[in-house]
Amino acid sequence: MNNRSMCRKVTVFAVFTLLIISPIVPLSFGLNILTQRNGLVDLGDNKYNYFVPEESNTNQETLINDPYHNIRKVSDMSEQLQFGKPNLGKGCDGYILFAPWLYTKTYLIDNKWKVVHKWNSRYMPGMSVYLLENGNLLRADYAPHPGIVWGQGDTGRVEMFSSDGTQLWNYVYANDTVCLHHDIEPLPNGNVLMVAWEVKTKDEAIAAGCKPSAIPEDIVWVDHIIEVKPIGPESGDIVWEWHVWDHLIQDYDPSKDNYGVVADHPELIDINFMAISAGKDWNHINAIDYNEEFDQILLTSAGQNEIWVIDHSTITEEAAGHTCGTSGKGGDLLYRWGNPWAYQAGTSGDKKFFFHHDARWVEPGYPGEGHITIFHNGYHRPGEDYSSVLEIVPPVDSIGTYYLEPGSAYGPEDPIWEYTAKNPPDFFAIGQSGAQRLPNGNTLICHGPRGVFFEVTPDKKIVWLYANLFGGRGVFKINFYPPDYPGIQKVSYNQQNTYPLYTVGFQWLQQTFPLLARILNLFIGPLG
Repeated sequence: MNNRSMCRKVTVFAVFTLLIISPIVPLSFGLNILTQRNGLVDLGDNKYNYFVPEESNTNQETLINDPYHNIRKVSDMSEQLQFGKPNLGKGCDGYILFAPWLYTKTYLIDNKWKVVHKWNSRYMPGMSVYLLENGNLLRADYAPHPGIVWGQGDTGRVEMFSSDGTQLWNYVYANDTVCLHHDIEPLPNGNVLMVAWEVKTKDEAIAAGCKPSAIPEDIVWVDHIIEVKPIGPESGDIVWEWHVWDHLIQDYDPSKDNYGVVADHPELIDINFMAISAGKDWNHINAIDYNEEFDQILLTSAGQNEIWVIDHSTITEEAAGHTCGTSGKGGDLLYRWGNPWAYQAGTSGDKKFFFHHDARWVEPGYPGEGHITIFHNGYHRPGEDYSSVLEIVPPVDSIGTYYLEPGSAYGPEDPIWEYTAKNPPDFFAIGQSGAQRLPNGNTLICHGPRGVFFEVTPDKKIVWLYANLFGGRGVFKINFYPPDYPGIQKVSYNQQNTYPLYTVGFQWLQQTFPLLARILNLFIGPLG
């Protein structure tokens, strides 16, 4: 046997072995994170084990001692161990953008589990990331700040990167009185909506009508929204603001501000509902979305267990009042749903939400256009904890006016669609997470703490699934972009296969022994 023949046989054997054995590492590693049982997603036990990159500046002792995260420090092998489940069928054609916890990278993957682009930052992720129509990346990041407890969704910084990874903007809004947190929302005019806290003292809260016994500490974090126009590499102009503090009501003390009949004012927020006794972070707005047709903003207020809609057509001075704007209501709530108890139109038994995230409008042209989807974490709901995704039809007319029957709660009575696991407790995300309607009518769901993304049909069948092992594994929320989205056309592609250990070998095998490649593909699954 000549050397060339021997070399060829050894090469074939090596490639064959590599193809058979190499999936074992990522697959076996992934199975303790996620398995499929009876067509359902089994998300494993209740512990969260995350990767912390070696180069991370994160305080390791703080993380390891955090019982919620239960973090263990390992080598940064996550990029080699990325795991996709390849045999659940074909999901909606498009791309998913996400930023793993405790990691400085942001990833764009396609529906074949391939990383097509990634961006590097110097900072830990704040929470959310967005791909702009010009191909730039908008990313919320963590910025050190005094006075705010780490771990409540705080961010403090927003960065913008070009498609080639060049940092274009680094905006910080964090000090001892204000701090960005959770979500941001890019606007069509190039500005950015940002969710932030502002600190109010105990004396200010009491003057506003809050019960003194409901204030556990000397300060209260109250939410506000700012619209920032990027100016220069590290600055921005705040061109619009909206503050919860401008839209309060209370029926506790007639000698204090904001006194009135709560049930007569569903457009206002009761400062004593659930109140601040739940913690300094009173509203905990964790998501923001924008409706260009109505020029309205959708907010997810976990503190009140509601979603809110406000008018964005106002100027800042009008947003602080109760008139003007397209709605004629200034900055008052135009619509609220999820907890009639919060405005005395129901009781605790009427609550729809028990901690929730990521309320967003269904995009124009998508099935369910104009509806609202919400990820309902279901933490401490009556009975056993489980999560669900809800779709509601808001009672809105063609000009953005919401109907409310006098003396009643805002509709609808119930969601038009809801996703749960067949055995509901099999699907439970204690925090974070999100959901988004897709162009094909399916719904893309993100289990945040586990970093698991899956697509379900209207009849709740799972047709696509992906488990992230990059960075800290968990993901706050994800965003889907169809192939014709302008920003997708402008990013440079780096077709990194989900299975990097044997990609090159399989491509060689396809060219040299196509029949064998087809046979292996039948047993191993599509390798792209």
